[in-house]
Amino acid sequence: MPSLNLWSGILFGLGLVSFIDETVFHQLLHWHHFYDKSTTSIGLISDGIFHAFSWFATIGGLFMLAHLLRTDALHKKRWWGGVLLGGGLFQLYDGTIQHKIMLLHQIRYVENVLVYDIIWNLFAIVLVIVGVMLIIQTKHTEAASAYADS
Repeated sequence: MPSLNLWSGILFGLGLVSFIDETVFHQLLHWHHFYDKSTTSIGLISDGIFHAFSWFATIGGLFMLAHLLRTDALHKKRWWGGVLLGGGLFQLYDGTIQHKIMLLHQIRYVENVLVYDIIWNLFAIVLVIVGVMLIIQTKHTEAASAYADS
């Protein structure tokens, strides 16, 4: 079940980073809403939809994780690789597509937003790289294990 380990981690990571983004930057710091091109009410509604999406992804990933645990098929390193990859991909998508291409919102409405953009996207790239490295390491482990079993 290597792909289930990976997809469970990806969904959980995507949901977790989405949840952190929505909670910290939308609710606590009030830096932006998911959709900032309308009224505050529409912004809050868009945040609610975004929040629901993040929880569906998180819960879906956890249901898959529960199945892996029940069947004794959890590969922790591969799962954590998926978590980091999913979280990093979401953050990179958010920072490039939603912030810069679709212009749904900015990270923060300040004079020099470039600093925030660079930090946001560099952190996302680090998450993706570390996640991919963990996933690649587990592929080598699985290949060696399959060779030893034959």
